[in-house]
Amino acid sequence: MNLLTVVLALPLASFLIALLLPRSSPQASRMWALVSSVATFAASLGLLAWFDRGFAGEQFLLDVPWVTSPNIHFAISANGISLWLVILSTLLTPLCVLISWNSIQARVKEFFAFLLLLEFGLVGVFIAQDLFLFFVFWEFSLVPMYFLIGIWGHERRIYAAVKFFLYTMAGSMLMLTAIIYLYNRTGTFSYPAILDMLLSGQLRLAPVEQMLLFLAFFVAFAIKVPLFPLHTWLPDAHVEAPTAGSVMLASVMLKMGCYGILHFCLPLFPAASRTCAPWIVVLAIIGIIYGALVAMVQPNMKKLVAYSSVSHLGFVVLGIFTFTQMGLDGAVYQMLNHGISTGALFIGVGLLYDRRHSLEIKDYGGVATAAPWLSTMFMITMLASIGLPVLNNFVGEFLVLQGTAVANYTWTVYASIGVILSACYMLWMYQRVFFGELGPEVRSHMPDMKLREWAAVVPLIVMMFWMGVYSQSFLPPVGKVNARVLGQTQVNVPFRVELAPVKRAEVARAR
Repeated sequence: MNLLTVVLALPLASFLIALLLPRSSPQASRMWALVSSVATFAASLGLLAWFDRGFAGEQFLLDVPWVTSPNIHFAISANGISLWLVILSTLLTPLCVLISWNSIQARVKEFFAFLLLLEFGLVGVFIAQDLFLFFVFWEFSLVPMYFLIGIWGHERRIYAAVKFFLYTMAGSMLMLTAIIYLYNRTGTFSYPAILDMLLSGQLRLAPVEQMLLFLAFFVAFAIKVPLFPLHTWLPDAHVEAPTAGSVMLASVMLKMGCYGILHFCLPLFPAASRTCAPWIVVLAIIGIIYGALVAMVQPNMKKLVAYSSVSHLGFVVLGIFTFTQMGLDGAVYQMLNHGISTGALFIGVGLLYDRRHSLEIKDYGGVATAAPWLSTMFMITMLASIGLPVLNNFVGEFLVLQGTAVANYTWTVYASIGVILSACYMLWMYQRVFFGELGPEVRSHMPDMKLREWAAVVPLIVMMFWMGVYSQSFLPPVGKVNARVLGQTQVNVPFRVELAPVKRAEVARAR
């Protein structure tokens, strides 16, 4: 059997078995979720072991007819980008099980079942190679997250869950319209087949036609990223979600939008992508600065981290639309970095909430005295988030900014402001929460890290250092896929850094 099919099927089978477990034995549900999610992660590492890092195309292909009319196939595969996103999903799921072990006490069976179902949907999004199948997984992943927020969230959970669902559904309808239009033009939902038709000239899209299709796909993906000004659902969803929901939402679900832009928008609609790049870059830079400024004034820790995601994912969109190798490599690496560091930040905030039962920064202070190891873990994660060298975010941000400088140096100057602001809001938040006077409430409700909590955060800390020190473990397969994407988007639109007059003269003499 195709190993990729196993990785996809395991979470679904685990979900179905979880439904059969007795509701009267919550510990059995916890243990089953942990064992099955670890097994899925181990299977995904098998994908990595068999993956050909020197090949830029799709691997582990499976294409089985599903529906005869219309012509829909169950077609899945993985490449050097989607593979890492699948592994990120399977890594974070068992960690979410661990951090939810004691914090979820009501409807335990259903909670862990939905968590496994969410993993199934997320893995499916990253490996689907049929446009209809991709849309099914895209919509399917909304359902478990909706229930995770709506049932196990905080006070305004229903409002946040409905807002999250409606925003994403609105964009999805536009994407579905574009998918149906492409099917009517080509007679197939197969993404590789449609791409081959475009590259060979068998399918030609008029400029207006291509622009409308691009916008339909892009708006759906931009809502999920979320790109400014389509980000307003995100803070509410994060604040009201349980810790595991926030981790999966920030670390994996937001990457669905970034992946969609890179995997679908650029190769299918290259001319429209380049035409729209300047205003999309402006929105990305606004999101970088706006997200950082709003994060700086937040009194709520979860909302602060949520707005930091708006800022960090602005870097991802910026890198993609530089149309440079370094920019695209940095964008993908930043997607993975954000999944690790922001996931760990939400875990840290969740650990604080489990102890103090408050997300307000003013209710803390002096935590470093009461829980030094918890403070150390949070400090490492915070330093990774602001891009300290040797930790993972630095590499992604550096590559994005370097690629942006090649495309347009002015963009780099403005985007760099976000790096400075991220240090401001993170360090200020850390100072107020972990230093200062130790109040009686914090003293009495702040035990240090437990073994189970260490098991959830140590893998992420290891990844922060590994990805910061040895990025070549991850970047070569990513670079090969991005080079292929750039080759597919070559149109006559200049994206080059403007040389200074003296430098131009030197180049002319050298020629």
